[in-house]
This record gives sequence, structure tokens and C-alpha cells, in this order.
Amino acid sequence: MAMIYSIKQVSEKTNLPSHTLRYYEKEGLLPFVKRSEGGIRRFTDDDLEWLGLICCLKETGMPIKQIKEFVDLSVQGGGTLKQRCEILIEHKKNVENEIQTMQKHLQKVTMKINHFSAQYEEHACR
Repeated sequence: MAMIYSIKQVSEKTNLPSHTLRYYEKEGLLPFVKRSEGGIRRFTDDDLEWLGLICCLKETGMPIKQIKEFVDLSVQGGGTLKQRCEILIEHKKNVENEIQTMQKHLQKVTMKINHFSAQYEEHACR
């Protein structure tokens, strides 16, 4: 039997505030979340997996609008697999470029740390 989670449980599991989960649902990023007869959200493990992908995409810089486009294509089914792959391939390229840029910045910061540490050591020994 599939596990069912409340919004509070999902919030605790994902460290996302309930209002963020509601926002994602309102924006159409969680189209598969079912509700009880009383209107209470009932998340499944599949919803948690989907939420994990949404968070991954968001945390790696994909705009909500593009995530929504990806979700909309997913809802349409298998006929959109090529388009979804293209979106993810393009996003992967953007992430790789960002990593390269950050590596260059990290090298610069490391170089400056070494430079200032050497100056500090020289100054402290006087």
C-alpha cells in the first residue's frame, strides 16, 4: 500500500515550508497531488520524487516559469519526452557553465587567500 503524507509531513521531510508547497501547487508545479474529500492535500512517494526534481531544478537555477513548462509537458505524457530531454540538456549546459564560472571564482579567491596569508605571515614575523 502506498504511503500518504500530509503537507506538514512533506514539509518536515523536505525542509520546505508549507507555504512554499502551496505556492508550488498553485503555480501548477505539483499537478498530481490528490486531495481528500475534505480538500486536504494527500502526497504520495511519487509526489515526493516529483518535488525532489522540482527542487533540484530550482536550486540549480532553472526559473519557475521554465519548471512549469517542463511540468506541463510531463502532464501531456510520453509524446513530449523529446522536448523534456531538450529542456534538461539545455539546463545541464547552463549548470555546467555556472560550475565553470564558480571554479574560476574559487581559484581567484584561493589565490587571494594565499597572497594575503603570505603577507600576513611576513608582517607577523617582523
